[in-house]
Amino acid sequence: MFFYDIETERLFLKNISMDDREFIFRQFSDDVVNRYLFDTEPLTDVEGADEIIGFYIQPEPRLQHRWIIVRKADGIKMGTCGFHCWNHEEGKVEIGYDLKEEFWGNGYMQEAMKEVITFAIKNMSIKEINACIFIDNKRSSHLVENLGFVLSGSRYELFRCKEYLHNIYSLKLTYLA
Repeated sequence: MFFYDIETERLFLKNISMDDREFIFRQFSDDVVNRYLFDTEPLTDVEGADEIIGFYIQPEPRLQHRWIIVRKADGIKMGTCGFHCWNHEEGKVEIGYDLKEEFWGNGYMQEAMKEVITFAIKNMSIKEINACIFIDNKRSSHLVENLGFVLSGSRYELFRCKEYLHNIYSLKLTYLA
């Protein structure tokens, strides 16, 4: 398995690298970006960005991958997207994504995620892609529903000693053939 850069009509999805250190720090220290991320504290120093990047650039094969979303028109880094919790045996993976607020509502994430899903179909032997979305994150729920995901359950995620209800959306790829 080899993760490669992806190109869409308006975007480059480039593999995350140490060159993205400052962007990752800015992205994951932004309160708006972190509003619905109940798995880690917002970054407070650039060393936190190093940890995130290090997690995603481990040698392959690995159970996670992240792309930086770059707008072709001007080279601006807008967000990230990718996979985590890849279960090779069951053919399941979770997706995750984030986008700076100033780029919301332009279809960028839908464009990126369509290609990420295509990548999974062609390269990862995936039968199911899941998205775990905080129930108040209506934009994210709407995005995955537009991509064909269906609500398949819910679960609580524990963060800072508090439980947050998340909906689980699933895209069963066997039905796409």
